[in-house]
Amino acid sequence: MFTDVAETVASHLDTAQSLTVITGAGVSAPSGVPTFRGPQGLWKNHRPEQLATPEAFASDPEMVWEWYNWRRELVAECQPNAAHRILAKWSSAAIPATIITQNVDGLHERAGTTGVIRFHGSIWELRCWKECDAGVIAWRNTAVPLDPLPPRCPYCNELARPGVVWFGESIPTDVLTKSLQATRCDVFLTIGTSAVVHPAASLLHSAKQHGAFTSEINLEGTPSSGDVDLAIQGSADTVLVEIDRLRSK
Repeated sequence: MFTDVAETVASHLDTAQSLTVITGAGVSAPSGVPTFRGPQGLWKNHRPEQLATPEAFASDPEMVWEWYNWRRELVAECQPNAAHRILAKWSSAAIPATIITQNVDGLHERAGTTGVIRFHGSIWELRCWKECDAGVIAWRNTAVPLDPLPPRCPYCNELARPGVVWFGESIPTDVLTKSLQATRCDVFLTIGTSAVVHPAASLLHSAKQHGAFTSEINLEGTPSSGDVDLAIQGSADTVLVEIDRLRSK
């Protein structure tokens, strides 16, 4: 059991004046959300890297939207797990945690977390593919299934695209700025993510440079495990329940 190491994290949280958490697929996995990696990431013999790109959408928008529609239907059936609920609790504490997520499933928000910094956008938002003046700003669409498919921009009737950051695209400047600002914290937790792909990897290093206590919570070790002050191996929901139980406030 990881009670001893969980107690160390809990004690740092109890004295922290600021907490920032970055989450990845490992936080949503206990809810049944398929991860991007591994065999379960395949869809009709296509890998996400082949589908989540501007080039794939330009070539076959119907296929890309069929994949996203399938993902939306899966996520709609999932419920936030204990990890989401505890992070929501921490985000509304007297000293609120800042939650940065690489996930696009919206489960943090459904658990009650407000002010989530969505590093890669949301599958519940759409944007105009042609970037018309009004459609360049993402709009929310939670319809399951989507109808029509592929969906259209309500402003110019051109194709709409998912409001996510695809492979080969840059993280929006405002999102990256907010994320980097949040690394000026006392405690920085990376949960359910390897945090080795830039620019997400830069957040951990930035937090360390600013003197934060850093900890990784992941099912198994990652290339970042040696870079943090404390690495904990275990399921995000189980570990966070234990840390929260051990906190004094």
